[in-house]
Amino acid sequence: MNIKGKVIICDTIDEIGIKSLKNAGLTVDYFPEISAEDLLSKVSEYDVIVVRSRTKITKEVIQNAKKAKIIARVGVGLDNIDTQEAEKQNMDVINAGEASITAVSELVMGFMFSLCRNIPIANYETKKGNWIKKNLVGTELKGKYLGIIGLGKIGRNVARLARGLRMNLIGYDIAPIEKNFVQEVSLITTDLKTLMESSDFITCHVPLTEQTKHLINKQTISNMKSSAFIINTSRGEIIEEKDLVEALKNNKIAGAALDVFEKEPPSNRELLDLSNLICSPHIGAQTKEGQELASTVIAEKIIQKIITNENTNA
Repeated sequence: MNIKGKVIICDTIDEIGIKSLKNAGLTVDYFPEISAEDLLSKVSEYDVIVVRSRTKITKEVIQNAKKAKIIARVGVGLDNIDTQEAEKQNMDVINAGEASITAVSELVMGFMFSLCRNIPIANYETKKGNWIKKNLVGTELKGKYLGIIGLGKIGRNVARLARGLRMNLIGYDIAPIEKNFVQEVSLITTDLKTLMESSDFITCHVPLTEQTKHLINKQTISNMKSSAFIINTSRGEIIEEKDLVEALKNNKIAGAALDVFEKEPPSNRELLDLSNLICSPHIGAQTKEGQELASTVIAEKIIQKIITNENTNA
């Protein structure tokens, strides 16, 4: 295989994908720490732009990318890419959403175990020499109701894992949920309000859109049980943070686990200092296997897209 074109990679990705692109004949420039200013000045040289979540592909970047036909996101969400402008400029926007299914799903399960068994507090206090066994009465996942907001690939995988723990599943999505899947995991499908009212754990797996921004807010949180926990590994802006802070501070809900924040890295100490919050630095897809797969998948998609475009224009 020997295809032509120049690729700029703007964020850190696994070496395996870079090798695949080079082996296909593409010229690859790897600038994992490139600034927005440098990207604007360089982007006109390239046929393909590759990013993860750090780099923002704005309208200005797209308009400067005179040669580019492909924007590739090594991950799931496309909210750091102006997809409307890309469409106007006839650019294909592709991602590697399937690569992070296992990694994100397993992090959700880890958060659930940590929340219900107080693992972070137990670890911290025991290392300090405080034997607080009597204060750490947890709860079991078996038999609890897990509400899943968004039944895409990750949401469905979370459901399958939770079903293995003999949890009961409640699902809500603005898109139709596959009937076969509903039967497979005995999913109760319902509206958002009922899901919030009925769930012991709630996990969010929706993309960031105008419809989903601040989907979880003061009103929706007010429907939750005081014993319930909420988990977000999708996008930070799905949850209105100030409303979550109020609920956690006043024990309106039992706790939360966040891998994503409205602003990253987060600086809201009012949120971060809460004892009933567990947080991590957007590591949902950060597994060795997940990163290798994402890099491989996006490289293959780029190569196939270029071949398809060449054949179409031949």
